Amino acid sequence: MSFPENFLWGAASSAFQIEGGFDADGKGPSIWDVMGRKAIAHGENGDVTADQYHHMKEDVALMKEIGLKTYRFSISWSRVLPDGTGRVNETGLKYYSDLVDELINAGIRPMVTLYHWDLPMALQKKGGWENREIIEWFAEYTKVVADALSDRVEYWLTINEPQMFFGLGYCVGAHPPFKKYGPEQLIRYSHHVLLAHGEAVRVLREIAKKPPKIGMAPTGDVYLPEEDSAESIEAARAKSFGFDPNMFTMSNAWWADPVFLGDYPKEAYRLYPEAMKYIKKEDLESISRPLDFYGFNAYNGTVSYGTPADGYQEYSYQGSPYTMLGWPVTPEVLYWSPKFLYERYHVPVLVTENGMAAMDWISLDGHVHDYQRIDFLHQYILELHRAVKEGIPVLGYTVWSVMDNLEWAYGHDKRFGLIFVDYRTLERTMKDSAYWYRDVIRTNGEMLLPKNRE
Repeated sequence: MSFPENFLWGAASSAFQIEGGFDADGKGPSIWDVMGRKAIAHGENGDVTADQYHHMKEDVALMKEIGLKTYRFSISWSRVLPDGTGRVNETGLKYYSDLVDELINAGIRPMVTLYHWDLPMALQKKGGWENREIIEWFAEYTKVVADALSDRVEYWLTINEPQMFFGLGYCVGAHPPFKKYGPEQLIRYSHHVLLAHGEAVRVLREIAKKPPKIGMAPTGDVYLPEEDSAESIEAARAKSFGFDPNMFTMSNAWWADPVFLGDYPKEAYRLYPEAMKYIKKEDLESISRPLDFYGFNAYNGTVSYGTPADGYQEYSYQGSPYTMLGWPVTPEVLYWSPKFLYERYHVPVLVTENGMAAMDWISLDGHVHDYQRIDFLHQYILELHRAVKEGIPVLGYTVWSVMDNLEWAYGHDKRFGLIFVDYRTLERTMKDSAYWYRDVIRTNGEMLLPKNRE
């Protein structure tokens, strides 16, 4: 058994990380254009990065050469609505319409993410996610995009990784807007994020011209069982959906339970009864509008190896493998995360991001030989196949990323792409992994499966 027929083999990007053209053709600034400059390594910025805004047709041609079934990209809110609301930048909107057309003509299904961290600066000045009015702002933005694209776009994702943009931006203070709030404020402001998600779902259901398939794309720690026993599996499951009173905005359950189960974790009501009074019944009804799938960004799992507190990370051990970002290599996460998520939330799972930062360069022969990425993806996809064989409904698998780009605060030297970008010349070079992935897609994953594992 290979992967299901019509399995969505894809690759992904996000607007700020890949587009460049930060002020081109009437685009307004985002918080990453303005505030993010002080957070990015080497004093870098997203003004140009991979410049897909000016290389879109070239990039889609490379995606066609790889054979992608789907391309997941995000819309820059401030490219479409420079002030966040009101005046529509028709030139910016046309860019995305042209991208959708180019993808469809190449036989690639467009998959649109509405929000991938780049809030318009004009709205941040009005309070951003702290202002409950953002629910209406996001609904207005969703309507503008849906009016323009929903006649051709079927797959939609509302919010990407709320754990990261909200947790790092409002709890840890490492990303824009660099806030460090306590539990009471975090409950209130994260609730605004989920209400905005719910309104976007409503708008898409009501006005989309093509019947939409809607999800969101969270991330979060999925714990791996320490051993193959029922007790260990249940312990890992409990940890994966646990409630950390100090870091709950980084968790799975905080963001997914209200959406799929209709309410926040019970521990929140017990620990923060006054703050949770902000949550109204009608709010939860809006947030829990039904979705078609659970998009999940998965890079590594979490497991305790019993190392001392002053030794390695919880999910590490002496000599354990890491990517160039210092993330542990744990392929099993693509088995356990779909399994745990489906068993808890009962909707199909779509892996919306998976990949690794590697040490890539153009070799003397003019090629990029990224064998480690090939092996990484192979191991992870095999684990995803385990879930498929057990009957877990997995809709697709999306490599992060389609090409090298600005890896947020890490800058440009962390390369995740299937396509190498020389940032001095903007020349693109398909890596070995791109050709390998082409064969994976062509065989619907069958080439990955040794006969004795099918």
